Amino acid sequence: MSVIEKAKSQFLIDLENKYGAHNYHPLPVVLSRGEGVHVWDVDEKKYYDFLSAYSAVNQGHCHPKIVNAMVKQAQTLTLTSRAFYNDQLGPYEEYLTKYFGFDKVLPMNTGAEAVETALKLARKWAYEIKGIAEHEAKIIVCDGNFHGRTTTIISFSNDENARKNFGPYTEGFIKIPYNSIDALEKVLQSTTNIAGFLVEPIQGEAGVYTPDDDYMMLAKELCNKHKVLFIADEIQTGIARTGSLLAVCGNCSCEGHCERQASSYATPDILILGKALSGGAYPVSAVLANDSIMNVIKPGQHGSTFGGNPVAAAVAMAALKVVEEERLAQNARTLGKLFRSKLNEYIKTSSIASLVRGKGLLNAVVINDTEDSDTAWKICLALRDNGLLAKPTHGNIIRFAPPLVMNEEQLLDCVSIITNTLKQFEV
Repeated sequence: MSVIEKAKSQFLIDLENKYGAHNYHPLPVVLSRGEGVHVWDVDEKKYYDFLSAYSAVNQGHCHPKIVNAMVKQAQTLTLTSRAFYNDQLGPYEEYLTKYFGFDKVLPMNTGAEAVETALKLARKWAYEIKGIAEHEAKIIVCDGNFHGRTTTIISFSNDENARKNFGPYTEGFIKIPYNSIDALEKVLQSTTNIAGFLVEPIQGEAGVYTPDDDYMMLAKELCNKHKVLFIADEIQTGIARTGSLLAVCGNCSCEGHCERQASSYATPDILILGKALSGGAYPVSAVLANDSIMNVIKPGQHGSTFGGNPVAAAVAMAALKVVEEERLAQNARTLGKLFRSKLNEYIKTSSIASLVRGKGLLNAVVINDTEDSDTAWKICLALRDNGLLAKPTHGNIIRFAPPLVMNEEQLLDCVSIITNTLKQFEV
């Protein structure tokens, strides 16, 4: 069959399957255009995007202010490496650190790179400041975590699909149950060589597992007590997704930079950002900390050719300005409550959906089936057919995370699509 005779989308899917590594299992839809909360496939069918590139596109697809900043800088200067200064990095570093309330930032590109950076930083601090003997520092992590897929990170992952046949694994990690203050306290009391506690304020890949409201605060207090760094991975949850600028803010009701009013609540010692830091327009990540921690890094000890490049700096500043100017945290908070309220009304009488959970516009619906079933996948295919794109996680959980520029009318339209689709699967 010739290319012309094949459906355009199937041809492109076949092309990826033939020439690309099979390290993903995408939903069968081929997208070619995006604007705001919508994307279009190659056949010009329009969809609501309810994944937002795993929360990278919080500001909506192709936001004109972000795109314009990227284009303008790309036409001027794209890359110098860090062998030289450039005229965008300093202003970006000042803007970012003041925005989140830290002394310094170490700029990187991807989320996994930022996590690796934070781990190195915590260990170096432990040896040079805390006084732990070299090679003895441990970092506490949580069961069900997802921080990336590098060799070090999969070493403390529960995802056997990501781990199997990739060893030997990196040592130096202690796993505890998520959302268990007792487990954290027990380890901190019994072990003296702990450098840090790495935690997601909400476990996204685990199915939007939302901990108790006081979990972050109590964890931070324990870390302070035992002189252990509290390391928050806000790559997916940060930058307005959960209804506050940072998810570690919890349920604060502030109207501006939420973490500033919540500084006594659960301010991280090390903050990891990525994804929406660029609005999905460019790979940008960052690790933020105060001087007492960040100053252990000296020239030549860590870096990246592309980290802190001029385009990344210009794009990230524009993306953060959009979050503030368009009050995206407040919008996520309001629409998230509405979304869960409407879905809970449906779930009361549903046999196919058993639970909706989340914060802000990071939510998940638990499907009433086993993790090894394909029911959630089939529901996502039906959602696609009905004009909404979402993806299962952990087999029987569907994550719903639309761009934060969504309005109430659009959200209610999406709720209607979701509930009408679920009705097709009711017993």
